[in-house]
Amino acid sequence: MSGEGTRATRGWTRRDAICGAVAAIAAGGLANGFSEANAAEMNALTDLTAVEAVAAMRRGDTTAEAYATALLARAVQYKTLNAFISLEPDSVLEAARNADRARTAGATLGALHGLPIPVKDSVNTKDLPTTGGTPALRNFHPHADAPVIATLRNAGALVMGKTNIHELSFGWTSNNLAFGAVRNPYDPTRIPGGSSGGTAAVVAARIAPLGVAEDTEGSIRVPAALCGIAGFRPTTERYATTAVVPISSLFDQVGPHARNVADLVLFDTVVAGAVEPLPEVPLRGARLGIDRSFYAGLDPEVEAITSAALKKLEAAGAVLVEMPVPELSRLIGLTTAQVQLHDVAPSLIRYLAQYDTHVSFEELIASASPDIRQQFQSFVPEGSPIHISESAYEAARNVHLPELRAVFQRWFADTGAVAMVFPTTRIAATRIGEDPVDIGGRQVPFSDAISRNIASGSTAGLPGLVLPTGLTRRGLPVSIEFDGPSGSDRQLLALGLAIERELGVLPPPGGTVG
Repeated sequence: MSGEGTRATRGWTRRDAICGAVAAIAAGGLANGFSEANAAEMNALTDLTAVEAVAAMRRGDTTAEAYATALLARAVQYKTLNAFISLEPDSVLEAARNADRARTAGATLGALHGLPIPVKDSVNTKDLPTTGGTPALRNFHPHADAPVIATLRNAGALVMGKTNIHELSFGWTSNNLAFGAVRNPYDPTRIPGGSSGGTAAVVAARIAPLGVAEDTEGSIRVPAALCGIAGFRPTTERYATTAVVPISSLFDQVGPHARNVADLVLFDTVVAGAVEPLPEVPLRGARLGIDRSFYAGLDPEVEAITSAALKKLEAAGAVLVEMPVPELSRLIGLTTAQVQLHDVAPSLIRYLAQYDTHVSFEELIASASPDIRQQFQSFVPEGSPIHISESAYEAARNVHLPELRAVFQRWFADTGAVAMVFPTTRIAATRIGEDPVDIGGRQVPFSDAISRNIASGSTAGLPGLVLPTGLTRRGLPVSIEFDGPSGSDRQLLALGLAIERELGVLPPPGGTVG
């Protein structure tokens, strides 16, 4: 059978399955949970990518209400992941019905027509609380959507709910003591990563195909890596970060989680307003830069799976170029922590006042969970152990940060690389509460195992794309990251499409679910 014939057959099979799912929902088959009899129908909808789901709803193969019903039923099935802080099914279904009414009336349909999108609970939404994952903001209801949410809604998206996070986005585990720990869909005894752990868990569990996350130092990329999905942190300032619970405006950046690159492209097209077509970036001949310091001290399975992925890329024609980034460790040591620890308090004070939270910074920290309160007490007051002086901050912002960005600009020019490639984290998902962690028989601080490789990209403001590349013997995802030159977002996403064709996507959690 020709390739065209095969695609046509698959298309009709998928359409038939979708129609069967819609019929099952119309008959009430999914209204009260799952059974083995209707699992296949449910999967036909929840397994759709965002691009596929929107196309099906626009064509009328399914209604927005039927699609939302299936996703909400999946959320019930996976409620033990504790991935949502706020989820109001009736509101989601009413928004879906409104989308169906608009289609029936012949309205112009947006690029995200009818698509329920979960949103990290640090991004302001007008119809759901924005808690920042912290007790003092539990009842804070913003007056308006953040610009990124308004853009998504204008394109036809529905806000599905607000996802659980590491409290105040200040960590990489999503072990939230106020709202409960988020659990990894591939192994619920393990972390999903943070701080956008809830969004990553929702996407990995097939509760939604596309979600809003946010990244200051790895908070999109770490959860994507540990949950085996695709994550994209764009060049800093590519998307508006207004009305998002902040850490530092120099590093903060919202971005998407998805299960494939095409859905990341869809998100970028809508949110960035990208009108230019995606460039053609073939993998054959593409130069990928490697700094071997990113590969030191890896978990043996992470090292083996990463090496196998690089061999696949080479076999497909990619050219690996090895060159260290000059002064990288020194410059990261002089910038990353200094900027974040200095900026977070004044940034939060401005946010609390600007959006009428009626909560002071002092009240916010006093009400925070003990782990977060202890962290803030260690650096906010003058004279505290790691307080950042104004002189150290000014040197970081005005001297070392520009130097770091210039170093990367020269490195990409000298290597001719379209992207740097490296393992996102040194380890796969760890057990909840595990610190330190074992790497090859050595005890390593959790923060070093997670943060070492992801700090430079967000500090330098580079676009970063995380793609899954395999599973460990325990069935835990391993991923690699591709960081491109500043401003190369569309080229990096196009490269990601080519890479994904070689590396594939991971099987869903549980093997047969989704």
